[in-house]
Amino acid sequence: MTRHVSKEEHIFNLLNGLRNKLSPKFERCTGISSSRFEILHKLDQVEEINQTMLQKAINIDSAAITRHLKQLETEGMVQRRKSAEDNRVTIVHLTDEGRKHIDGYKTEKANFMNQLMQDFNEIEIEQLANYLERMQNNL
Repeated sequence: MTRHVSKEEHIFNLLNGLRNKLSPKFERCTGISSSRFEILHKLDQVEEINQTMLQKAINIDSAAITRHLKQLETEGMVQRRKSAEDNRVTIVHLTDEGRKHIDGYKTEKANFMNQLMQDFNEIEIEQLANYLERMQNNL
């Protein structure tokens, strides 16, 4: 006996399945996690930024941003320092090594997105973006 699934439940299941596949596939294709990519991408847009502001800009918790930044610092892609004005504030910036890598990651992300969105026309992509934005706003 099969149970009837509502359209809304089916959409939820599809979104959940997509989320579960998206991150590992993105990392395999680009060589970096989506969270670390977002961190590097944001740092590429600014000269330097307060760690708390960076955390809020990419919407992850404080423990996660610290963990990611420590790893990226170990890899030579970012540098952190305490603010001269307030020792409680940590300032983060992208290193030359990080800038070198982010360009390659951006290319790989574009390739990944092209693969993900193949067979979608421009109107469908725009509609999908609108639907997802509305769902995100509803949350």
